[in-house]
Amino acid sequence: MTVHQVPIFADLRPDGRKPSPKSAGSSPSRSPASPGRDGVHGNSSRGDGRNDRRRATRDNSLVVSFVCKLHPKKGNFLVSEAKALGLPVGTAAIGPLIGALKAGKSVTYEGREIRPEQVCTPTDPGPVFIIVECPSEEFVEAVCSNQQLSRYQTGATEDLAALVVHLTPESVLSTDQYKRWMERFPSTTEHLILNEQVRTFHNVRSHKIQAQLNVIHPDIFPQLKSYQSTEAPAALLVPTVRAEFFSSLTPPPPSPEGWKPGEKHPEVVFLGTGSALPMKIRNVSGTLVNISPSQSLLLDCGEGTFGQLCRHYGDAVDDALSKISTVFISHMHADHHTGLLMLLYQRERALTTLGKAFSPVYLVAPVQIMTWLNQYHDYCEEILDHINFIPNKVLVGGGEMPKQRTQSFIQFQTCTVRHCKNAYACSFSHRSGWKLAFSGDTMPCDAFVHAGKNATLLIHEATLEDGLEEEAVEKRHSTTSQAIGIGMRMNADFIVLNHFSQRYAKIPLFSGDFDDRVGISFDHMRICFGDFKTLPRLIPALKTLFAEEIGEMEGRREKRELRQPRGSAFEGPAAAAVSRGAKRHQQEAATRSDETKRLKSS
Repeated sequence: MTVHQVPIFADLRPDGRKPSPKSAGSSPSRSPASPGRDGVHGNSSRGDGRNDRRRATRDNSLVVSFVCKLHPKKGNFLVSEAKALGLPVGTAAIGPLIGALKAGKSVTYEGREIRPEQVCTPTDPGPVFIIVECPSEEFVEAVCSNQQLSRYQTGATEDLAALVVHLTPESVLSTDQYKRWMERFPSTTEHLILNEQVRTFHNVRSHKIQAQLNVIHPDIFPQLKSYQSTEAPAALLVPTVRAEFFSSLTPPPPSPEGWKPGEKHPEVVFLGTGSALPMKIRNVSGTLVNISPSQSLLLDCGEGTFGQLCRHYGDAVDDALSKISTVFISHMHADHHTGLLMLLYQRERALTTLGKAFSPVYLVAPVQIMTWLNQYHDYCEEILDHINFIPNKVLVGGGEMPKQRTQSFIQFQTCTVRHCKNAYACSFSHRSGWKLAFSGDTMPCDAFVHAGKNATLLIHEATLEDGLEEEAVEKRHSTTSQAIGIGMRMNADFIVLNHFSQRYAKIPLFSGDFDDRVGISFDHMRICFGDFKTLPRLIPALKTLFAEEIGEMEGRREKRELRQPRGSAFEGPAAAAVSRGAKRHQQEAATRSDETKRLKSS
């Protein structure tokens, strides 16, 4: 795909500037990426005393649209026509000939010239699609008069646009000038509207799964909710697609007798329980811990976390956002932090909507995250005033958290774990006596066992099934039994397995180590500590619901075991991987020991 950037400048007020639509604040004059000894936690305020903040240097009169053209799709090779012309179909010699013919080149075989059109269907030219950002009415004239964009409208010399994506609010879509500009595209062009009028954040698959789980236990698996703007949508005369889903499912059955909810807080809401990439059923990492009626903590914030909050809370999402006081990011893999920017902006919007005073969140994260946030602040939109940054490393062993926002905690501590560089787990103890430990991504880790000792709840990754220990070493993750083993060594009251490979989209494979202290997580699962006894009792029903999927996974496992010679479980490259993992673990332990000695001597 080729992408062309189209800069669009708005005709703004005489000073050539306009406030950022999402962030009217400013940001620290000193980059928090390298906090000094006297300023680890940073300061942020929307009141007076903001002279220590710098503004982003981006030009607010500029937005960028994109013209994207997909590469042509080569035609299909016609086997019957090739045989009729005497080409060596079915032999090794045909490979280079097919490659040349599909690339549009003629070939000579046994003295005879073969042209591409004789044995291939025509090449499908790559379609053009355009992404247009028009954030306010000040940009309408600039967009509608842009010559580069007009090349793809009716009567233009370039390929006509197959799709136009409009990142535009309803106030822009409602203007007569923008409507006329949209109508200049041919009738074959589709228009995708992405703005506050998206009527729901559901997809059919996730809604269906949640409805099935809701029948098993309506309190732990609540029905998903819709979230809708109150602004009326613009009336458009061109074909448009808006994200919509109207549920045809029957209302959920009433809660069975005897299932009485326990204490309301703490409450744990699993927003994303998959790994690597968002999928239809499991989103990537994000776990909301509602500590009290007025305070919440978010453990990791993968892509789509805000959307998951909308699906879970519906129109009450603003209230949920306003209560988030702390965000913990375990490490810098994309599936654990790329939802942070949207969450911070939406939290600010929610506080404004509710009429609450703005206060930044405490961001507990690897120090490397500030490189990303600083660059985004300088070149995109102002973001640094949304956070008070606390590097993960300063809380190793139980460093001090700011008291004014975390009075509920006795201790919040982090520890380095066996995953990528600068990966951390965390645990925190509440004044009422409970303790929660969160692994992030890690192989079995002694430091985490110590940090989470006697936890009331352990949330531990179980990316891979038992039998894939070699792959777990290579990817620096844990298997199901390894995660349970950590919980047993930790003496955790209850263990919830999390962060499953997307190969287990609906349900992971169960191991023989499951007992009445172990449960598995699903997106939008909601539990209180009083639900610990209930979760293991749901496993038979879950096995019945997903019997077909479990059967397929067990079949794949049996085939894998048959292909693996007996006694070769850790031979060859796998043994080397295990050795590398053990050596790396020893090196990490030595590094931590040296760091401890250095701190004691300083």
